[in-house]
Amino acid sequence: MRCVIARFPFDLTRSGVLESMKGIKPEHAPGECVIIGRRTYPVKQVGQVITRQDRRDFSAGEVLRAMTQLGFTCRDLAPVPAPTRVLNPVHQASAMLGAPVAA
Repeated sequence: MRCVIARFPFDLTRSGVLESMKGIKPEHAPGECVIIGRRTYPVKQVGQVITRQDRRDFSAGEVLRAMTQLGFTCRDLAPVPAPTRVLNPVHQASAMLGAPVAA
């Protein structure tokens, strides 16, 4: 598949990416990540390995788009927000009027 990453064209294949990432130890993935084989890699690490470019030269979105088109699973490991407390209609109306909410 032909894709453009950091204004440079690349001909990437699924097997080529698997071969490039073989033997590469995954770094800690705090944000977007790509699952290759049984390992989870940060998207910037994958981009650096397959393009041989500095991580500052391309965006995570470019690599995510290419990896998704090749059939790899991509995830965003953003923290899940805490559930908000659900109020019944009476308590919600009281809260909107500024009255203290009774638990």
